[in-house]
Amino acid sequence: GIRISTDMFFESVPDEFVDVSLDKWHFDEGTQTIPIIIPRNYLNLYNFGFAQSRNLPKLSEGVMGLIQMDIVMRGNGRVEQYKGNIVGFSNRLNTILVPQSFMEWANQAFASEKEAQPSRLIVEVKNPTDTAITDYFQQKNYETEGDNLDAGKTTYFLRLITGIVSGVGLFISILSFYILMLSVFLLLQKNTAKLENLLLIGYSPSKVALPYHVLTVGLNLLVLILAIGGVAWLRSYYTGVLQTLIPQLETGSLLPCILAGSILFIAVSALNILLIRRKVLAIWKGKGD
Repeated sequence: GIRISTDMFFESVPDEFVDVSLDKWHFDEGTQTIPIIIPRNYLNLYNFGFAQSRNLPKLSEGVMGLIQMDIVMRGNGRVEQYKGNIVGFSNRLNTILVPQSFMEWANQAFASEKEAQPSRLIVEVKNPTDTAITDYFQQKNYETEGDNLDAGKTTYFLRLITGIVSGVGLFISILSFYILMLSVFLLLQKNTAKLENLLLIGYSPSKVALPYHVLTVGLNLLVLILAIGGVAWLRSYYTGVLQTLIPQLETGSLLPCILAGSILFIAVSALNILLIRRKVLAIWKGKGD
């Protein structure tokens, strides 16, 4: 029974930018009803701020959808009254939205100027966290809605840290490969006499080198499994933190990691097999130390 009135504004955007179901998102001049979308944070401000401090009941989205508002529009010598229904809550657009068709009709009917100019601009980009977008907006002194610019700065530091970690990891991987090959060569050098005897009694170089091939490939496969398991385990911890910092960041699958690891496994194993075979052939030809 309490009636509250206020002066309010409406804005509209093309339907493809609305992040709410469009089933009820249409205006019919004959029904005298205007569908409205409000930001979800408006409802949260009431429920967790105003209502909680005033001991008022909290309102759910379903209850808000049942509330009808009387909307009086004046302009161009006309005064008309319509009903307004809240049909959804937006997480993306921080404004009170009405359908584009209603806005075009209302501007023609109530505005003194027939040509209504846009008041804001929606920019759609592939990667909203790209630092180039942040730099461009700052150079042009554009004001933006939301925290995408802060997310871009965060992403820049994340990329910087990722680059440093990747460089250190690549350096460690090269050292690991060198140490593995050095260990295998030392093992071959230690068993040079036994290998020469096996070759002299008729064993082929391929059969003599086979145990060392199995050893290196097995070690590489074990490292690959441990690396993928470690990435999956660490990923379960940091993805939650990243999604908290950058809600719009999409987390991919482990498929790129598995593919990259498999390619490295094949390349390193093939190189190991080639070097071991060359060493055994050198012993077979009497060129080994």
